[in-house]
Amino acid sequence: MDRTQLLLVGLPLFLFISDLFNLFTPPPQKPSSDHHHHHQLPSVIQQQPPQTLDFPTQKTAGIGAVGIGNTVSIDFCSSCSFRGTAVTMKNMLENQFPGVHVVLANYPPPLPKRLLSKVVPVFQFGVIGLVMGGEQIFPRLGFAVPPPWFYHLRANRFGTMATTWLLGNFFQSMLQSSGAFEVYCNGELVFSKLKENRFPGEIELKDLVGRRIANPRVVDGLGASSWS
Repeated sequence: MDRTQLLLVGLPLFLFISDLFNLFTPPPQKPSSDHHHHHQLPSVIQQQPPQTLDFPTQKTAGIGAVGIGNTVSIDFCSSCSFRGTAVTMKNMLENQFPGVHVVLANYPPPLPKRLLSKVVPVFQFGVIGLVMGGEQIFPRLGFAVPPPWFYHLRANRFGTMATTWLLGNFFQSMLQSSGAFEVYCNGELVFSKLKENRFPGEIELKDLVGRRIANPRVVDGLGASSWS
């Protein structure tokens, strides 16, 4: 076998053996690339404490709470539907003068009107009872025969009772109403609806109460501007 034939036979045999060797040899593991970046990260991460934001809080004492120690009384006519106006003024004063104590109360009518208002229900039930059982009541009162007006009332008994009830309630409401809306600051009258014949405005009432609250502070050296 000459050299040329040996090369032609040996070269394919070498390639075949090389393929078999590579086929049964496990592939090499890929190197991990994480170790190249480990030196760039800090070993210890310092944690900073969380920062809290301080929000300003409303003062509840001192000059900021100009209403502390002061009392405002609003005496109104409850039977005149003045409660809504009184509540509105109360909320306004509490917002304008933090710490002020606002008291709402009913302003009663004069004593004669209060006494007459107690008589109206008695009259109502008396008329209704008379219409319903007058035939038994009059003989006990010494009348053998009921008077003629009784029969006129008895002819329309339901109308008579309804009219008596409605008119009685109307007169009782008039007797119990005083028409008052009186405002006191620390026991001193600052506004009177009975004298002015009108309601106070919100700005007007704020100024009137503010002057009464500011006066003691002028003595203390704080000045009247502390409440405005």
